[in-house]
Amino acid sequence: MIEDVEITDNEFLRQFELEVGDNMARIEYALQDRKIFLTKYEMPDILEEQGFRDIFIKAVFEEVKDRGINLVPTSPEVAGFMRKNRRKYKSLLPVGISI
Repeated sequence: MIEDVEITDNEFLRQFELEVGDNMARIEYALQDRKIFLTKYEMPDILEEQGFRDIFIKAVFEEVKDRGINLVPTSPEVAGFMRKNRRKYKSLLPVGISI
């Protein structure tokens, strides 16, 4: 099922990854103190067309939430997801940051 995706944290490349068949989506990040900056979003068009964008970003947000750290979305795609889901994920933003 499309909702049951597993993401991988590739700590060496500092990116979250989602593999679907031969395609891979990634969100690059930078860690500073107790914050994770989501800096770059890449997803093949075929996965975008199949509706994986929001599913992937949601999975990354949930992973960050489980780690108990703050999230700063600097990628336009990730920031757009944050704006659409502000109420649910507002608590992940550091104090003083609004999207």
